[in-house]
Amino acid sequence: MEQERVTFRYPGKGFVPEGTLCADMHFHTHYSDSYTSIKDAVDLARKKGIGLAVTDHNLIGGSLEALKMAKEDGLFVVPGIEISSWDGPHILVYFYSADEMKEYWTKNVFPYIHKSRWLAIDKGTEWILDSLEDVNCVVSGAHPLGYLASIKGVQKAIDNGRLPKDIGGRFDAYEVICSGMFRSENLRAIKCANQYGIGYTGGSDGHMLHELGRVVTMQEADDLDGFLKGILKQTNYVIGKEKNIPDKIAMAMTSVSRFATSCMPSSIQRKAQLLVHHGTHNYPGKD
Repeated sequence: MEQERVTFRYPGKGFVPEGTLCADMHFHTHYSDSYTSIKDAVDLARKKGIGLAVTDHNLIGGSLEALKMAKEDGLFVVPGIEISSWDGPHILVYFYSADEMKEYWTKNVFPYIHKSRWLAIDKGTEWILDSLEDVNCVVSGAHPLGYLASIKGVQKAIDNGRLPKDIGGRFDAYEVICSGMFRSENLRAIKCANQYGIGYTGGSDGHMLHELGRVVTMQEADDLDGFLKGILKQTNYVIGKEKNIPDKIAMAMTSVSRFATSCMPSSIQRKAQLLVHHGTHNYPGKD
């Protein structure tokens, strides 16, 4: 049965079989609404024996930095981004190469980013899906039923009548375990993915370092190409579990704090970033 490909438990030590690639497919860093450095995320992924996709909101600088670091020891890193649409849904996009990611971002995301760069871009869900139509990538609906009163998930937007009922079928996959969601929401995501005939991805949606690896996507594969094709062929597995309430609150506070910092005047923002990161960080498109 399809649902056997989804297991609700925390991944344990040594859980990755030989010949299998594994990654937390949804993780945020200081390039968007988290204080986690790329180095810390990469180091922890190495320690846990997993890969990761750095999927910052509307920006790819963190993903590019992680890919560069990973070349040193072959750590598995999936080029990725989480695009925030103006009509609500967040869209995870995974690329087969850094160059393809940069090309798409430069043409279709960067021109529509606001001053508050992690907020929604000036394009809606349908436009974003159109722009990805001929791009070599895998598109997954992030936390399809969340979060809370917001409409940051595509299935929630469908249920509320904001988007057409058939738009879910335009995605390659739904994020069927997102640790920020409740169990009932993740179960509904599985059901909806099955109804659309699309695949599964899973990720922690981590905003704090210790969240990395709480949810992983696994596929028997030797390389990135095989891993992503496994999602499209629906042969991959997702293992993970939802956060407890205190961790959900802590994650929300972290995200809100970072958003607040980004809205400060540039001089104050720069000082705040220096205090947190002990250094400045560049990203593609930064002045």
